[in-house]
Amino acid sequence: MGVARAADAPRSSLAATVGEEWPRWRGPRGDGTWNAPKLPERWPSEGLREIWRRSVGGGDAGVVVAGGRVYTMDLQRSQEEMERVLCFDAASGKELWAHAYGAVYRGLQHGNGPRAAPTVSDGRVYTLGALGHALCLDAVTGKAIWSIDMVRDHGARLPTWGFAASPLLFENLVILHVGAVPDGCYIALDRGTGKEVWRGAPDPCGYCTPILIQHNGRPQLVCWTPEYIRGLDPRDGRSLWAIPYKVTYAVSIASPIFQEGIVFVSGYWEGSKAIRLEQGATLLWEQGQLRGEMSQPLYRDGYVYLLDRSSGLTCFKLRTGEKLWDDGHRMTPRGRDPQASLVWLNDADRAIILNAEGDLILARLNPTGYDERSRTKVIGKTWAHPAFAGRYIFARDGRELACVSLLESAAK
Repeated sequence: MGVARAADAPRSSLAATVGEEWPRWRGPRGDGTWNAPKLPERWPSEGLREIWRRSVGGGDAGVVVAGGRVYTMDLQRSQEEMERVLCFDAASGKELWAHAYGAVYRGLQHGNGPRAAPTVSDGRVYTLGALGHALCLDAVTGKAIWSIDMVRDHGARLPTWGFAASPLLFENLVILHVGAVPDGCYIALDRGTGKEVWRGAPDPCGYCTPILIQHNGRPQLVCWTPEYIRGLDPRDGRSLWAIPYKVTYAVSIASPIFQEGIVFVSGYWEGSKAIRLEQGATLLWEQGQLRGEMSQPLYRDGYVYLLDRSSGLTCFKLRTGEKLWDDGHRMTPRGRDPQASLVWLNDADRAIILNAEGDLILARLNPTGYDERSRTKVIGKTWAHPAFAGRYIFARDGRELACVSLLESAAK
């Protein structure tokens, strides 16, 4: 039994049996949505079938899947400290290659390993390590096409908890959030050569992967730094707008969302801001009691679902910030750093969630409340975002990477 690919099923049944691959942070569109196979309302009481499980080193780097291969990053400390980019066969779990390089953490806070998910496109893998090593590798062989130390070569400034934003691709560019000096909060490199094309914004580095949007017929890079929420032109890094938002300890973490012409961000200490984009940008509302942290919120039909550090999963209106309900920490345990990866299943109100305890949850999220249908254990405690592809979840913690069927009982 392996990961289903397009050739494994008749064309007429693909929509019901096979989900999209997951080649980048937060899925194929970068927004936590997945065109999934038809999943049951509840998991079997005996749990889900494990397809394979492999040992990995430390880290919180997310998992991605492209071309029938699974990619993530880890840290090895057996002899000398090395970060690795890892590639496994999605069907069998066989390790296909590992690309290692020296990375001495030297007291990095929460220094368990890399934080950023790889990005895969056009047969190449782009990565950013916790200390600023940026790589472009051949996706099939793992051979380096280019490798750059962003701290040494471009003046990047290491943030307290290490670089954590995933590489973002736009046209022929790979855009990195590295807080370089001068004026290099974001640096765009040529995807083929690794040469710097532009740098933009004078802000220090945070931990937030930016998003690409279309607004008024043109692309924008929407960024959240420790000092501003910004819009940049992704072609040249030119500033389009900026709204001040200085955050404590520089913890700008969760990626923004953009819906209904509104940019929304939420932070651990200072709360949430909603920004209306028209010809420029204006603050629509701010709410100090809506305080997210690492978990990217979901949007649907005018409502946002946010993991609030004080109240748990919370639903509110995007246009006004009016709160409708919270789940009282039922989805994921209350704690100093609550975490869960929330993903929409297709176009309905169903979500699939991996919480910090390694529980995989099926739930319905809508303005009436949190309706949990089922949960089952698939991995150990984790902050790393999983990947969903074919009929499977690929999830990791600090010791293992597992492939689990979303359609089969553990009793099989």
